[in-house]
Amino acid sequence: MIYKDNLNLDKLPQHIAIIMDGNGRWAKQKGFLRASGHKEGTKAVRDVVEGCAEIGVKNLTLYAFSTENWNRPKLEVDTLMKLLVSSLKKEIKTLKDNDIKLNCIGNISSLPKKARQELLDVIEKTSGNSRMTLTLALSYGSREEITNCIKQIATKVKSEELSLDAIDESVINEHLYTRNLPDVDLLIRTSGEQRISNFLLWQIAYAELYFTKILWPDYRREDLFEAIYNYQNRERRFGKTSEQLS
Repeated sequence: MIYKDNLNLDKLPQHIAIIMDGNGRWAKQKGFLRASGHKEGTKAVRDVVEGCAEIGVKNLTLYAFSTENWNRPKLEVDTLMKLLVSSLKKEIKTLKDNDIKLNCIGNISSLPKKARQELLDVIEKTSGNSRMTLTLALSYGSREEITNCIKQIATKVKSEELSLDAIDESVINEHLYTRNLPDVDLLIRTSGEQRISNFLLWQIAYAELYFTKILWPDYRREDLFEAIYNYQNRERRFGKTSEQLS
């Protein structure tokens, strides 16, 4: 087990992204309805968010609901949306107590009205917080994000607001949902699956990937610390050789 004292707090990833996977399988293993797994998963969210704030991680992004998740059974989608509303109401105190700013990326216009209003309300109420930014990826798909980015840039080129030669990585970054966030340093996926699932494809270009078999409802801050400890013991070369870095 890895604890806070095992970590080098001067070498923390500045942006951690997590694919929270395994809620349904957790419920199935215990003979519960899938909704029970999603509800239990909110406990993991709270503990991991508090753990990040405790050690000084500045940015945490959680993959809460993808564009593809709309294709799930209506009952499950409705349950997830209701859970989102109730969780936001419950967790606003946690966010305020820990000086955490809530952010959201994705096509939130597709969310039910009540969920969207609650989300925007909590974003507004925590907008002055500065210790950490917690970003929820809701109705999010990276391919859709990149497609929208290309359309925006193409429109500006067409109207001569932007020249073709001026397009570089910084211009692309400015047109993504994550324009105010740094690139991801560490991407974690729970439940044993080893794929990206259309999550932050541009932003994880040089992220360290970490996969664990732990199902999301069982994931706690000590598991997060273990992932960070693993990250801190890797050599990040960004295309260079080890000799160049040393």
